[in-house]
Amino acid sequence: MPQFINSATIRARRVIHNLLILLPQGFRTSLAKNTFLTRIFLFFDDARYLPLHRASLGEITSEATSSIPISDYYYTEQELTKPANKDLKAINNQPLVSIIMSVFDVDPKWLRLAVQSVENQWFKHWELCIVDDNSSNVQTLKYLKSIQNPKIKVHFLPDNQGISAASNMALSMATGDYIALMDHDDELTSDALFEVAKTISNQGADFIYSDEDKLELDGSNCEPHFKPDYSPDMFLSQNYLSHLGVIKKELIDQVGGFTVGLEGAQDYDLYLKVLEHTGKVVHIPKVLYHWRKIPGSTAAVFDNKSYARDAGALALFKAMQRRGVDAEVVDGKYPGTYRVKYAITALPLVSIIIPFKDKPDLLKMCVESILDKSSYSNFEIIGISNNSENTETFVEMDRLKSLDARISFFEHNVPFNFSEINNYAVRNHANGEHVLLLNNDIDIISSDWIESLLEFSQRNDVGVVGGKLFYPDGKLQHAGIIAGIGGVAGHSHKYQDGNHHGYFSRPNIAQNLSAVTGACLMVKKEIFEEVGGLDADNLKIAFNDVDFCLRIREKGYLNVFTPYCEAIHHESISRGYEETKEQQERFAREVKFMAKRHQELLESGDPYYNCNLTLHHEDFGLSPNFATGNKRT
Repeated sequence: MPQFINSATIRARRVIHNLLILLPQGFRTSLAKNTFLTRIFLFFDDARYLPLHRASLGEITSEATSSIPISDYYYTEQELTKPANKDLKAINNQPLVSIIMSVFDVDPKWLRLAVQSVENQWFKHWELCIVDDNSSNVQTLKYLKSIQNPKIKVHFLPDNQGISAASNMALSMATGDYIALMDHDDELTSDALFEVAKTISNQGADFIYSDEDKLELDGSNCEPHFKPDYSPDMFLSQNYLSHLGVIKKELIDQVGGFTVGLEGAQDYDLYLKVLEHTGKVVHIPKVLYHWRKIPGSTAAVFDNKSYARDAGALALFKAMQRRGVDAEVVDGKYPGTYRVKYAITALPLVSIIIPFKDKPDLLKMCVESILDKSSYSNFEIIGISNNSENTETFVEMDRLKSLDARISFFEHNVPFNFSEINNYAVRNHANGEHVLLLNNDIDIISSDWIESLLEFSQRNDVGVVGGKLFYPDGKLQHAGIIAGIGGVAGHSHKYQDGNHHGYFSRPNIAQNLSAVTGACLMVKKEIFEEVGGLDADNLKIAFNDVDFCLRIREKGYLNVFTPYCEAIHHESISRGYEETKEQQERFAREVKFMAKRHQELLESGDPYYNCNLTLHHEDFGLSPNFATGNKRT
């Protein structure tokens, strides 16, 4: 949000919104279905978040507030500076890195550039193992036969055996401690193996992967993929590890190398197998690999290789079989993505907690959408009235109870404290094995929304699970929470078109995140109790869901966002503002508490985000720090 917006303007927008919410709820809900009117609501509603984006909270300067779109990305070749050279010489027990490359009929100009990028490495302790898979291109063969570098081994297969078999042959030629995978038309950055060797030396990693970008045919760089740290559920949704991947050779030998028959997803399959035997996975948040967009290649358009999509699904299915997991693998929402759909192993009771104060039209919408849409039946709805006053509200509560025996209402008439209300409900009234916190302004979309949450929540390694929420006009309201955006936390891809694929499909794939919104959140009751529920002392209104999720992560659980639980969140026409002095002071205390309680995470950065991406907006744009470090010369 621009820095020149002053407090008077913010207050004016809030006053207008407060007038709008005086309109009857049913009328406002009807208006919100109009895209233009919803955008007007969002304009006034956005004033609520302006303090979050001001410099006093996140130390954001006016220079840093301008968004840098991914389309403005450029790559500047790294220089071997004196400090870098010092680090290079300081690497202890330098590992030999064997780069394996399968070649088949590639244009020799791309192959030459690929080989040259290896020869230009700062780190010199490498070997390149090339296997030609019976190419028919005379110029390709001529170039391979002309290579004189003693560190490059070239083997020619007598017949075409496919990339998996050729890669296995290259593995048999390798004598290194670690194996780096490289395609025959791509390029490594000059510092790639230096960064890898440094990571191996400093952290003892078994599996290293880096960020990457793509190369147009004219040599320009584009489409940088700034990845999160290792996210097991995201990896089961797409092969985001991809390039550059470097693996300890003994692990590759242990799993039998590449699987013949999974060509097109041979790397994905190898990664899946290796990661079943190690947890020492380290991400290098730097672009170390350039993936060339040759027409017809996966780098250009994934749809060009439907066999790769099918091979990826088969690799995932085999992984589930090896791991003894009852799940089916289906195509994801976009090409190159998958959904591992876990079987519900039991039919546990789910306690749906809905706090509210009056607004009977919202309550009716929320509860009836659950009853009308839900395909999962073993749930109970626990409505908690907090200081409701309107007669219509109590009439509606009685009507809803008469509709279904699974619905009950209780009053908890204490000063509004979102954390305390939910804690009270869980501790005193929830009978379920799983608890589902739900705002009263939620309107369910997907019929299998409970199953989509439960399939993750039932896992022993999972803590909290959250769903995908939309504004009434279809814009995204929530696709997970990123810690650090705006100083404390922000919603992934907020306000973007709900049907857009987003940054590398992230709003549309299951993945691990640091936090999800409490507007629609499932957690096992025993985990809720293990961490003491929401923090009702320090976080009465704001950030209690974020803090709750982060404390669960500290216990070693994985938090999950799933796009397959979908609902409309009528937030823009139902919530109030931090308007009074007392409210603003309380909000400031909550911000201060979060900054202190989660200082380490906020300073080091959200592991499921990337330091090259902005903390000033929720659009996955480039960080101003990235721009500073990559100035054109």
